[in-house]
Amino acid sequence: MKRRHFLGLASAGLTVTLLPACGLIPVIPKRPQPSGEDAMSWVRYAQGRYTFYLPRAEMGQNVLTGLKQVACEELGVAWDQVDAVLPDTRSIRRVKATVGSDSIREFAVPLAQACATLREALARGVTEGVLEADALPQERLRAFGPKTRHVGRTAPLEQGLAIVRGEPVYAADVRLPGMVYGRVLRAPVSPELASHPRAWQEAAARGVPGFVALVQNPGLLQGRSQGLGILARTPGALDRIEVALNIQWHVEGSLAPGAVDALIDITPRLKKAPLAHRLRNDALPEHAPWDLDVEIRVPLAAHATLEPRAAVALWNGAEPLLRLWVGNQDVFYQRDAVARQLDLDASQVLVQACRMGGAFGGRTICTVEMEAAVLARQWGGAVKVQWTRTQELRYGFHRPPSHHRLRARLQQGKVQHWWHAFATSHILFTNAAMPAWMQTVSSFVGDAGSARGALIPYQVPQQRIEMDLVRLPVFTGPWRGLGAGPNSFAVETAWDMLAHTAGADPVTFRLAHISDARLAQALQRVASLARWGRGPAAAPAGWRTGRGVACGIYKAMSYVATVADVAVDPASGEVHVLHLWCVHDCGRVINPDQVRAQCEGTLVWGLAMALTDGLPVDNTGVAASSFADAPIPRWPQVPALTVELVDSALAPTGAGETGMVSAAAAIGNAIAAATAYRATTLPVSTTELQHHLSTRPPHE
Repeated sequence: MKRRHFLGLASAGLTVTLLPACGLIPVIPKRPQPSGEDAMSWVRYAQGRYTFYLPRAEMGQNVLTGLKQVACEELGVAWDQVDAVLPDTRSIRRVKATVGSDSIREFAVPLAQACATLREALARGVTEGVLEADALPQERLRAFGPKTRHVGRTAPLEQGLAIVRGEPVYAADVRLPGMVYGRVLRAPVSPELASHPRAWQEAAARGVPGFVALVQNPGLLQGRSQGLGILARTPGALDRIEVALNIQWHVEGSLAPGAVDALIDITPRLKKAPLAHRLRNDALPEHAPWDLDVEIRVPLAAHATLEPRAAVALWNGAEPLLRLWVGNQDVFYQRDAVARQLDLDASQVLVQACRMGGAFGGRTICTVEMEAAVLARQWGGAVKVQWTRTQELRYGFHRPPSHHRLRARLQQGKVQHWWHAFATSHILFTNAAMPAWMQTVSSFVGDAGSARGALIPYQVPQQRIEMDLVRLPVFTGPWRGLGAGPNSFAVETAWDMLAHTAGADPVTFRLAHISDARLAQALQRVASLARWGRGPAAAPAGWRTGRGVACGIYKAMSYVATVADVAVDPASGEVHVLHLWCVHDCGRVINPDQVRAQCEGTLVWGLAMALTDGLPVDNTGVAASSFADAPIPRWPQVPALTVELVDSALAPTGAGETGMVSAAAAIGNAIAAATAYRATTLPVSTTELQHHLSTRPPHE
């Protein structure tokens, strides 16, 4: 179908109506594995200098620095001879989204191969033309050798000085001549509920100083939420225009009280056993008594990136060309999605990557980027769109809630039978980008993101691990570590309870069930680092103190173990985390400072998961509009952090999400050690904890 355009001019502004083409199947992201041939587009030489185009998104993990270290090492050149830049969709070959802590693991070797090819060509006097990559094995690459100049060391932080100086590195920093500011207004309900603007006060809006245009466009559909676009000369005018419009919304349906919790309730699902997806399905004697039978609930949670998402779009109808500046984890997907929506060829859309102030899986689909593109196309110029915090919480996707039931039997002090059943929503097949019918089809194959972390790192002869997936009336999707955080919290909480039931030390009990030498080493080293045999750190008089431990493997590639010391005030139930110790093994370490920073980040995320994370839901959807409603840890809540890295000659893996498998559980286990209160619902309720302590004598 061809689009029909209607432009209505008025003296005070512009009204735009657009009827889009019909498409049943959304654009599917492409995920090519990087190769040496791809990597030849990442590094170039001209007039004595090298340019390195980062094939990943930079969202604070500082992979721009880490991969530049690999490039400098393999090229054999000084740090200041290489200019590291973020690419656009024309400067490099297509790469897959920046997800899964795969940047070093999957991109370091192809980059080194390309740099080695370039280095050898220059040594032969070849300074022009296109080279074919020499696929050297890792052992022949200088970047991974025993003696290195750049790799394995601290390096100057790329873009670090620019950030401190306030230079333009984020999409929100982009300023273009004649640029106007846009916002897409939506009904204050979940985008899973069909909604659209029914009536508004257009004359009042046109009277607001700075008003530019009102845009009606079916392309401003997100989920089932049809938006109404506004354009203004200044960002501040957008708020005033929104108030003046006084939009009346049509909303179909609502959420029943407790709908989200009811949909993932594991109890009625187990009565209809088996669950839809089994990750392991050993035969278990179901009628014998269980030594452990516990339910654990993990709530909906936001990404809480400090930078709300933004995008700038510039439409040049003469070429025609649409340019986009975005902070997104997949610029090629943005290009494809926008081109599809606007009936453009991919060559007519140019997307420039910008740094992000955090993403954590939350910027993998096309949201603010599509809004900016649609508005700019119809305005015929440059438009910047930046979401508010309320939009981030109400219209973004979030970590899905989950309800777990875990059962186990002990024989002679070791776990013989293990049964973990849980219900949750989709992560990889997010309803924020996938219609209900398509998600239903995808559910036949499960969702590896939702299942991540459910397979236990311990040796147990007979295991059953199963899950159900359900589409929720709120958006859910990737969140740091995907399912590894909630699933590992449930597993490590249950494992601590089993150690207590067996009368065993939690570290010794875990080691007795671990056959992986790297995990055992991480657990032993963190126990030594924290002096596990001693008591917890000092706390205020009258407070109860405890120490907890947890460990795990992330994506069968990176290893972590964490010890937490906590103090609990019996009078209020307030929890203070006093210290977190972490041992992390991700193979060869390219930049120790940045790996350590990632570990510290996941430790704080674990603290948030245990003590603060949770999104309220009412009959309209997510009920939070600010950090007051969806709090994150504050500086006084962040404890001393001690991180030890296990460096080795093994291939590098990933560091950005590994700590999610242990940090929250270590804190929960420490609270149990301090108070005998087992946190089975997150975040930990200070009210319940205080009530628990008020009914027990101090010596318990």
